[in-house]
Amino acid sequence: MRGEILADKRSQPLGLRRLAPTVLAAQADPAALLEGLRTMGFAPAAESAAATYRSPGPTPTAPRRAPPPRPSPRDRRPRTTRCCGAALRAIRAGDMASTAVRKETPAAASGTGTTAPGELPRTTSAETLATVQAAALTGSAVWIGYVNADGAASQRVIAPVRVEGGFVTAYDHTADEVRTYPLHRITGVAELADSP
Repeated sequence: MRGEILADKRSQPLGLRRLAPTVLAAQADPAALLEGLRTMGFAPAAESAAATYRSPGPTPTAPRRAPPPRPSPRDRRPRTTRCCGAALRAIRAGDMASTAVRKETPAAASGTGTTAPGELPRTTSAETLATVQAAALTGSAVWIGYVNADGAASQRVIAPVRVEGGFVTAYDHTADEVRTYPLHRITGVAELADSP
């Protein structure tokens, strides 16, 4: 910082010189030195010969700015409407995911699979990959069980777009957006039953 003070052209009237890497000496009187350093944007403190702090008086501060005006309720209405619309879409998509009718699988018919309503589907990695790839090719939606990085399980209805590199990129009806899911976090997948 001492080099910064010496390099500043505004410090020339103060008659500063370097005595050591962290020590500067000034030819100006203490009041002029303090005022000069303050105008340069520094906040110096004066000490007496006994190394006690001497109050230099009030330190000049920048004038306070008024806070920006708060938006009126009329200005906030479109955002609230957008948020409510997004919340409503998420609720409907969640309802769709939780009540989606899934196709009967041979494992479920024999009682060895777990595709009961409300339960996360369980399939092997190979079955998951094959079903998701088939859905991406046909453009159909599937129901998945998904566990996020925090360990929270959820069920989602997705329409896979691309499957590559251990990830599936799909339109997530629950979130109403395109998302990418790691395949190893998908607990299972089930095809949706055809609408009656």
